[in-house]
Amino acid sequence: MADFGLHNYQQEVVERALKGENIIIWLPTGGGKTRAAVYVAKKHLETTPNAKVIVLVNKVHLVDQHYNKEFEPHLGGTFIIKKVSGENKEKDFFGLVVKQSQVVICTAQILYNALINKEEARHVELSDITLLIIDECHHTHKEEAYNKVMRLYVEKKLKGEKPLPQILGLTASPGTGGAKALDKAVEHVLEICANLDSVIVSAKEYASELKEVVPKPRKSFKIVKERLKDPFRDHLISMMNSIHSHMNLPPDFRLKECGTQEYEADVVNLEHRGVQEKNRLLAQCALHLRQYNDALLINDTLRMIDAYRSLEEYYSKKRTNPIDGTDTFLLELFEENQVELKNLAMDSRFDNPKMDELQSTLLQQFGSGVPSRAIIFSKTRKSTHCLKDWVLKNRALQEAGIKADILIGAGNGNTYMTQNGQAETIRNFRMGSLNLLISTSVAEEGLDIPECNLVVRYGLLTNEIAQQQASGRARAENSEYAVVAQAGGREHRRERINEYLEELTGQAIDRVQTMTPQDFCTKITQLQEMVVTCTKIEQRRQAEKRSRNTASSIQLLCRSCFTPVASGSDIKLVENMKHYTFGDQLTLKRSFEDWEPGCTIGCKICSEKWGNEIKYKKCAILPNLAIKNFVLESPGQERLPVKKWKDVPFTVEEFNFKEYCQENFLLD
Repeated sequence: MADFGLHNYQQEVVERALKGENIIIWLPTGGGKTRAAVYVAKKHLETTPNAKVIVLVNKVHLVDQHYNKEFEPHLGGTFIIKKVSGENKEKDFFGLVVKQSQVVICTAQILYNALINKEEARHVELSDITLLIIDECHHTHKEEAYNKVMRLYVEKKLKGEKPLPQILGLTASPGTGGAKALDKAVEHVLEICANLDSVIVSAKEYASELKEVVPKPRKSFKIVKERLKDPFRDHLISMMNSIHSHMNLPPDFRLKECGTQEYEADVVNLEHRGVQEKNRLLAQCALHLRQYNDALLINDTLRMIDAYRSLEEYYSKKRTNPIDGTDTFLLELFEENQVELKNLAMDSRFDNPKMDELQSTLLQQFGSGVPSRAIIFSKTRKSTHCLKDWVLKNRALQEAGIKADILIGAGNGNTYMTQNGQAETIRNFRMGSLNLLISTSVAEEGLDIPECNLVVRYGLLTNEIAQQQASGRARAENSEYAVVAQAGGREHRRERINEYLEELTGQAIDRVQTMTPQDFCTKITQLQEMVVTCTKIEQRRQAEKRSRNTASSIQLLCRSCFTPVASGSDIKLVENMKHYTFGDQLTLKRSFEDWEPGCTIGCKICSEKWGNEIKYKKCAILPNLAIKNFVLESPGQERLPVKKWKDVPFTVEEFNFKEYCQENFLLD
């Protein structure tokens, strides 16, 4: 192992895996979990006949990272290694790729698709795999793709079907699953172990070495006092109260305090209620109140002008097509107050003290003249853009030599980054042309980011897993992990709770590790049997739900104006839809096998966005609808808003391309 560069604690945690056991490696961020996994894979390939290793990751960008940084450098000269993600075409013949390779690195969804797809070129059996490595394996729960793969594994295991792959999970923290008591936390860790059919191992004999290699950063709380006066916030709340009065709140409904997550949950429920009760006044007012509440939350964390701009951007899109008195009232309310809001937002006397403290924290690190790297973790993509704008316009920060850029999740659309964009930003950070990353949670987990001198959590309410991973980014000597928060505020309280939950996680893992092998196996089997049973019950329930209504009996209505759009039976015949209007051409930063994107589409009546058109197989122009933008009306006139197509209460028939061509192009 010495020639592979493993520390003693890494050798300790892989010992049982080298004997063929299913294990979860629990090591902190920066502890070398991936390197340990590469070593296990190497030994497995050398000693197992017809070995086939599949490495699963939960984010597309981690496919390239694991391939380029770990598996290809250490195994590529000896073994055939392939990487597959939604970004390349190999996913379309994944089964063949697996047959021709010894190591395959892919996203979990691609493997799951291959396991349930019976087409020969795409299909893979679990028995084809001899070692399954699962990165960030604490995500193996609920309906995550990891868990879907492992449910297939567990079902085969309980039936006695063999062979099955050896499992190697990697995590910096399984967390407590929301539990605050030790017994419940133990139950959560056992559930993760059951889902992965694995024991959990950690450094014991060489724990002191681990602490030396991965020292914990110095933690500090940067506590600020509440603003004595906040006229911008007061004005926003007065506007919200005007909407409350206009919308005739139901007498049985009590809204929580404005500017809180609880208030946001209330107005989401109000919008659902308005949709279900055919009350457009209630539904639309609730949607606008959510925008005002977002502005209050932004004002609490960022600059007043950032909060103002969020509303200005929202209402600039609403000016085009008001369709009734509700729209007119809401639009006029903003326009009548717009000048006053902007003037208040520009008044420096009421600037956010959290921003002052953030500036002070950055200057303490970068003002010393010592070359430094730092990351600010913020909640949303919008907040990262606002913070970057603030840094670039802040004279003191620029004079201190701070060179900042954002790092956010990969995806499609203007608010996301491309995979190449992420890689370039991290490369610039590593080379020193950038020294401050302003990031969402994407940088907390998995990404290969250089050691930082300073990590700042700013305006965040997250769980103990995210906290531990963010803290693990501060790995440079004498590094600092800072929390900027208002005294007694939400972030301060949450950070203290997370500290307790981090300790509780360790206690829960210790408790699980001290169980006798017999007790552990018995408990794991019980949990697995319960999960399989519950899954079957849920699948039966979903099937019954879809069979309650025929597709033709369900009507789709525009969620904004309630205009009838189509029946459920039209979903496979969407070319007959005539109620939409066209928008901009949609550009995606990736290609697909059978289709390409067209224009965005929306409601002709109210301009609500519905989705986009697609060109299917080079000739069929079809609307691709997001069901969250519609409301379903059943035969009893009940209205149901749903978020995903899998939740609709009817069976959606598959699109028949041959029939489409015969009917539309008069083909024989």
